[in-house]
Amino acid sequence: MRYRLGLLLVVFCFHFTASSQTAEELINKNIEAKGGMEEIKAVKTWRMTGKVIGGGIVAMVGQENMRPNLVRETFALQGMTAVQAYDGSTGWQIQPFGGRKDPELMGEDDMRDLLIDSDFDGPLVDYKAKGNVVEYLGHDIVDGDDALRLKVTLKDGDIIYYYLDPDTYLEIRKETQEFIRGSVRENLSDLGSYKPIAGVMYPFSIGSGPKNDPTSWQTVTVQKIEVNVPLDISEFALPASLKKEAPKK
Repeated sequence: MRYRLGLLLVVFCFHFTASSQTAEELINKNIEAKGGMEEIKAVKTWRMTGKVIGGGIVAMVGQENMRPNLVRETFALQGMTAVQAYDGSTGWQIQPFGGRKDPELMGEDDMRDLLIDSDFDGPLVDYKAKGNVVEYLGHDIVDGDDALRLKVTLKDGDIIYYYLDPDTYLEIRKETQEFIRGSVRENLSDLGSYKPIAGVMYPFSIGSGPKNDPTSWQTVTVQKIEVNVPLDISEFALPASLKKEAPKK
């Protein structure tokens, strides 16, 4: 009886501690775990190069970001390179694997992932100013380990669930729900192998794919991350051939 009573007290204290945390507190701990707001804001540009393995292919991937919300992503395979970019208001792409070698505008639905990637500091930093709403949903399990779950409702209505390591407060999983024409597109990303670059923690292993089809997942092994490198804004800019087609800003 004493043992059972003691166990109940431990469970009660754990539950009380977990429940007493707020979304704001967890966000602050996450920001501190990444290096702190000052170090995060000191990064003005960001470049990643890596290798992606999955679906029987090995390809090279790259991503460049510039404040406040410019992004360019590349996927290179068999001598061809696909590009997706966002210049702060319009998304465009080059998809040579589909036989389309000329730049073309991206539709609103196709841009959803790119818009999330364009958020330089991520949806948790300055979330209120961005129009995001964050809720703490309590404890969850990720691959058998305990995790703290945050729900982020973006300004456009899409949802991101972040799973934080309860010891480090870094993200170990991200789940996105994008609501497109009455349907829901769900993707998962597992994050790990964090390393500090210029005082900020970045994941160097990213496995991702559709939530309902783990067999199609791809794993990105980051080879290099550089921050505050000189980037030319023209890399993100809408190609001249598309300016007449682009919606007015």
